[in-house]
Amino acid sequence: MRATHTASVSERLDRLPILPFHKRILLLVGAGLFFDAFDIYLANSVLGSIVQSGWSTVEKNAAFLSATAFGMLIGSLMAGMLGDRYGRKFTYQFNLLVFGLSSLLCAVMPNMELLIGARFLTGIGLGAELVIGYGLLSEFVPPAWRGRWAALLSCIAQFGLFAATLMSWIVIPTLGWRAMFVIAGIGGLIVFIARKNIPESPRWLERNGRQAEADAIVARIEAEAPAAAAAMPAPQPAVSPGAAGIGPLDPRFRRPLVIGAITQIVQSAAIYGFIALLPTFLARQGIPINQSLGQSVLMTLGGPAGAILAYFLSDRIGRKPAIVGGSLLAAIIGPCFALVESQVVATALGFVMFSLVYFLVSVIQAGYLPELFPTQVRMRLTSWAVTAGRLASIGIPFASVFLVQAGGMLAVVSGVAVLLVIQAVTIGLLAVETGSRSLEAIEAEEVGGSVASR
Repeated sequence: MRATHTASVSERLDRLPILPFHKRILLLVGAGLFFDAFDIYLANSVLGSIVQSGWSTVEKNAAFLSATAFGMLIGSLMAGMLGDRYGRKFTYQFNLLVFGLSSLLCAVMPNMELLIGARFLTGIGLGAELVIGYGLLSEFVPPAWRGRWAALLSCIAQFGLFAATLMSWIVIPTLGWRAMFVIAGIGGLIVFIARKNIPESPRWLERNGRQAEADAIVARIEAEAPAAAAAMPAPQPAVSPGAAGIGPLDPRFRRPLVIGAITQIVQSAAIYGFIALLPTFLARQGIPINQSLGQSVLMTLGGPAGAILAYFLSDRIGRKPAIVGGSLLAAIIGPCFALVESQVVATALGFVMFSLVYFLVSVIQAGYLPELFPTQVRMRLTSWAVTAGRLASIGIPFASVFLVQAGGMLAVVSGVAVLLVIQAVTIGLLAVETGSRSLEAIEAEEVGGSVASR
């Protein structure tokens, strides 16, 4: 039985209010995710530009996106293994270095084939950042704020999408598409230097027997808190029965892993099958590149708007209602976007679609997905779920090209709509609610409950 007079690291973290430390973590992790998103989504406009200039083709653009996705697949798997084995800090610094340097390499590639190869290397760093960044924040932020702060982190990342599109609109016509890769690479390397002082996750240290280091980090965090807050009794038990020694292949993780994988496949379909190819679709319709990029800028404002909406709703209504409602609304709006002829209405519906997609990204990938798994296997199982989405995203651009040639934009968004409905049904019937609960309480239900029943 756990001694009642000694609070664990997890209990001490969960009972704290929001402190300046949490804000620093948010900004530094958010900066990495901002440039990660910037680097991912600069492809949208770059590909639209190079296909219109004849430097590339729609088929080569699809290969570029698939190479990025395959690199991100490898990166997410590496992040899971390295993050659980060597710690969160080592992993998030390593991936920043990889994507910063390889983005600069992309800027000097002489042809599309070599650019595709360099982009694969960039994808490794990009995929790792997405896994480790959201998971790290969840291990520091108190339960009552975790959903909102995950949404804030996602909002910062979604501004990377907006910034990439806005900068493309300004930079590509004047400096050319190569300058976009230079901006992303330099930004990533600046954040690499700035993040050197982020501490290791105390939860990871505690689970790996490094108690003194974990206590020291938490003590420094507690020093920023009012004495009354630091002395509050822990709200929930910190150690779930039977959790120690459980590996990622334990049968009890199959259901949450399948649920997580489904959400990531649907997310990949929405992003790589619709959003990433949107400028290419507009270019094929004969819309001038400057006009199509301008429309894309307006639509991508929906990214941060969706994350802000998630901030207000994720903890208030819970993860499950947010995911189900957002999925069903997106399934309705998507086909409407493809059917309208007015460019003004299409831009407005595109904004709404962007908002809904990134509302779901904020609730699921930033918040819900890392909450499903215990600390000692969180990064690996999160990375496996993300990898399912990466595997799907390798083929999604080619499927989208086939569908748009066969049935136009309507065929693409209808396919995405079907997947969104499947996601809504899966979450509604099978998923657990994690909102405003400590990570250890969720773990106790998922793991401890199973132990008790065996």
